[in-house]
Amino acid sequence: MTELGKAASAAATALAATTGEQRNAALAGAAAAIRDRAAAIIAANGKDMAAAKQRDLSGAMLDRLMLDDARVEAMAAGIETIIELHDPLGRVLDEWERPNGLRIQRVAVPLGVIGIIYESRPNVTADAAALCIKSGNAVILRGGSESFHSSTAIHQCLCAGLESAGLPADAVQMVPTTDRAAVGFLLSSMAEWVDVVVPRGGKNLIKRVQDEARVPVIGHLEGICHVYVHEAANPKTARDVVLNAKMRRTGICGAAETLLIDRSVAARMVPFVCGGLSDAGCEIRGDESVSALFPEAVPAREEDWSTEYLDAIISVRVVDGIEAAIEHIRRYGSGHTESIITEDDQAAERFLRDVDSSIVLQNASTQFADGGEFGFGAEIGIATGRIHARGPVGADQLTSYKYVVRGSGQVRP
Repeated sequence: MTELGKAASAAATALAATTGEQRNAALAGAAAAIRDRAAAIIAANGKDMAAAKQRDLSGAMLDRLMLDDARVEAMAAGIETIIELHDPLGRVLDEWERPNGLRIQRVAVPLGVIGIIYESRPNVTADAAALCIKSGNAVILRGGSESFHSSTAIHQCLCAGLESAGLPADAVQMVPTTDRAAVGFLLSSMAEWVDVVVPRGGKNLIKRVQDEARVPVIGHLEGICHVYVHEAANPKTARDVVLNAKMRRTGICGAAETLLIDRSVAARMVPFVCGGLSDAGCEIRGDESVSALFPEAVPAREEDWSTEYLDAIISVRVVDGIEAAIEHIRRYGSGHTESIITEDDQAAERFLRDVDSSIVLQNASTQFADGGEFGFGAEIGIATGRIHARGPVGADQLTSYKYVVRGSGQVRP
């Protein structure tokens, strides 16, 4: 493991001195290699899928793990989208001149070496590495054991892309073992070489990283996302948005896990919206008010309000107005993504202002919580903390800055 760190540190120094054109050439080579080796990637994924089924992983987890021709092509296309983004390095973030003639600029620079620890989804291997290359960072990847074969095949393509552009393959490295002890070593014993750690996964993974890391952490907490149907909601909009927010893909962090419905419209909205969810195969776990209006609902328990199901299950509560909705989100939310459905812009502005989550929306699905949908090309994850990065973490968010000061012989009195 120490050799990984030393090699990554050397590669980060080399990568920081490259041009945007060189880094884009490496990404183009990686995308081409992924397409050329699609059959090998899918075959490797088949090994992971077979092992996952033997372990009785849930349908949602299997969906996160599975790769097919379309998803492999999406990985390659995603890398090409990142190529089209502006170069995040060398951007002048601010500049000014002092009365003494000193000219000061704040300029974007790489973070250095990033350790990324993630679970199941093998496409994260491509997205995360591509964003790190784009932003001039070296990366050490530690994917979930369930996606080890898939991630290894994808990693080989990324290395091929770097080498084709004359850049060090050590800029993207993968922890070569599924041993959980390797995660502990990366967190606690590699501070000399790793500058920041980005965990992407469930609550247990995030907690472990935050507890054990000896370097800064960009936290990506679980996605307990809410949709609030306000009294001024358009019924069709409410039904369509909620259905998409929950059921488009149930196993991603932007999937809605709790639906809040204003009491003033509950008699109409609960059967209409919950009926749409139920027809699509979603289990409704409702409070007493919901159960009275939608008898098919399973009685909700206290723990349902703080559960990230990642499955076709949603908890539903009737609330007494917008303040009660906001208070529920404050108490049970994870700071990820929340949406209000309303035609009342004044109410929407209050919700967007007072809900302190990384992403807040009006009349749109929580599943837009995605770097690609934000125009970032891809993302490493959704940062739910308040330090350094918040919301989708793309290439720009993987930079820091330094001050460049130009003078003409000034000395301080």
